[in-house]
Amino acid sequence: MKLLKKYKLVVLGAVVLTFTGCAHEDQPTESQLNFEQPVRTDLDNWIITNYTNPYNIEVRYIWNQNTVDNTRYLFPPTVEKVKPALEIVKKIWLDSYSTIGGADFVKKIAPREFVLVGGVNLNSTGTITLGLAEGGQRISLFQVDYIDKKSRADVSEFIHTIQHEYVHILNQTKPFDEQAWAKVTPSGYTSSWYVESVSTSRELGFITSYARLNIFEDFAETASMILLSSKAEYAAILAGITSATGKAAIQKKEAIVVQYYRDAFNVDFYALRDEAQKNTDAVINN
Repeated sequence: MKLLKKYKLVVLGAVVLTFTGCAHEDQPTESQLNFEQPVRTDLDNWIITNYTNPYNIEVRYIWNQNTVDNTRYLFPPTVEKVKPALEIVKKIWLDSYSTIGGADFVKKIAPREFVLVGGVNLNSTGTITLGLAEGGQRISLFQVDYIDKKSRADVSEFIHTIQHEYVHILNQTKPFDEQAWAKVTPSGYTSSWYVESVSTSRELGFITSYARLNIFEDFAETASMILLSSKAEYAAILAGITSATGKAAIQKKEAIVVQYYRDAFNVDFYALRDEAQKNTDAVINN
């Protein structure tokens, strides 16, 4: 106790000396802080008009090492690629949910920050991370530099990220029936999902291989994959499954998703799917 008290006295003494010394130094007559607002570009104004003001979503495309994993080889997006990527997200995700769920739907439930990254986020397993959601508040979107708006495959892969991650955000707001879901495919989940083929996974009752990681990813993948597909495309997925058990399992999961959207948010899931498909066509054909 004596040593601790002595230590405190030394520190306090040092603080007194410091304040005393500062009192005799010349003080700056003008503030050294820069209060000038950064000049907004046309892109900045577009983001404010389409994201910040209506939805309170901040978009970060200027590089900030504190918002990315510095152990990965990542780089900022090319400025010219930012608006086309954001137009895809706005048209297919924001506009679709706002039309079917209501104008205030995304305003009330949304990530508050998008971080855009130009390059690929490659994992040691050989897989690629297309997006990350952090606490429901920030979503990072990768591969911005490589999107071709005229390519349905590129657009679908890119929008898959936000559709998937947004389902997680919805689940954080109102949980789905986890017990009912777990009973549909009690086995088949694996941490080594990335070595499993999509065809094999579908025969076991999973819409994608990534859906096999756990029930939460399974729910998000089921919902997002249906939103990415037209009615005919989804029917073709089911038609390609030879296992009656596997097909029935996916259809049971589909029913849980549809009921969840209706009961939790009063949203017609199939209407949302059709709106997303209409807006996807508009993006590609624009």
